[in-house]
Amino acid sequence: MTARTTANTGSRRTLALVTAVLLLAVSGCGGSGEGGENSEGGSGKGLERAAVTVAATPLVDSAALYIAQERGYFKAEGLQVRVRPVQQSVQAIPALANGQVDIVAGGNYVTMLQAQEKGTLSLRVLADGVVLAPHSMDVVVLPGSPIRTAKDLQGRKVAENVLHSIQSLRLDAILEEQGHGAEPVDYRQVPFPQMAAALEKGQVEAADITEPFLTDAKRRLHARVVVNGASRPAQSLPLSGYETTKGFVEKNPKTAAAFQRAIQRAQRDAGEDRRAVEQVLPDYTKLDAGTARAITLPGYPASNSPERMGKLIKMMAEGGLLKKRPDPAELLFRAEPA
Repeated sequence: MTARTTANTGSRRTLALVTAVLLLAVSGCGGSGEGGENSEGGSGKGLERAAVTVAATPLVDSAALYIAQERGYFKAEGLQVRVRPVQQSVQAIPALANGQVDIVAGGNYVTMLQAQEKGTLSLRVLADGVVLAPHSMDVVVLPGSPIRTAKDLQGRKVAENVLHSIQSLRLDAILEEQGHGAEPVDYRQVPFPQMAAALEKGQVEAADITEPFLTDAKRRLHARVVVNGASRPAQSLPLSGYETTKGFVEKNPKTAAAFQRAIQRAQRDAGEDRRAVEQVLPDYTKLDAGTARAITLPGYPASNSPERMGKLIKMMAEGGLLKKRPDPAELLFRAEPA
C-alpha cells in the first residue's frame, strides 16, 4: 500500500517526561574509553579482548545491557563493557564501521540492514533486543475523535516517527489485514516525543506511538487506542538488537560469544521478570520509577531466530526498504562449540 508522505514540522513543545528521556547523561559502565583502548587478552578467560565498547540507545530496547552489567553477567564471562550513549542507532553506524565502538545496543534493525545493503558495514547480530508485544506500540486518537477502527484511518493524517520505515510498513500490513480499504493513510513525520502535542493541536488525527510516549499520551490526553500495533501480521516482529560487524566476530569469536551469553542471560531475566527492567530503566533513561512500572514493555527474546529475522527482512523487501534479501542465518552470529 503506498502512503502519501507529507512532512510535518511538528511542535517545539517538549513534555517534561520526554525531555528527561532524551536528555540523557548515561554514566559509562566500567569507564568511558574508546574501542581502540580495549586491552587485549587480559581476561583470564581465553578471550581475544578483555573489554568492549558498546554504543547504547536510551530505549527500553537496551535494558538487557544494564541488567547484565548490574548483575555481573559480563564479569562472569571475563569481560568488561564500556558504554557510550547515543540518541539514535544511526548515529553509531560510522563509529561501528570504523571500529570506534565494537557493538551497538538497541540498534534499529531497519537502519542497520539498510546500512549493510549500502555497503557501509557488514552486519552481524549477536542477540535480538526487543520484539513487538501487544500494545507496546499503538495507534491512538483523542477521546472525541470519530476514528474508531482501522477502516476509519483511510485518508487520515497519522503521525509516524520516520517515513518509509518498518513502522509504517507494519501498520500498513495490519490495516490491510483488518480490511482498511483502498485509500492510503496520509503519513506525517513527527518525532515520537512530539506526537502527543501534534495530536493535541490537531496537526495529525492519529499517532502511531511507542512507549514511554504512549503511556504519557494516555495519561495526559486520555488518548484512545484504535489499532493494536502488534496485531497480525506484525506479531513478535523484531525491532532492534545487539549488532556488531563481520570483521569483529571473525577477529574476536570468543569475545563475541562471551558477550552473547551474558546478554541472552539478561534477556531471559527481562522476559521472565519485568521488575528486572523496571529497576534499570530509571538509571539510563531518566524515567521515574512510577512511569517505568506503568509502561507496556516489548518482548525480550532470549535466543536468536532466523525465522523471526526472516519475517522482518521479507516485510522490508516487499515494502521497498531492501532491494535484496540477506540470509537471516548468515546475519545471526553463532558461537562455535567450546
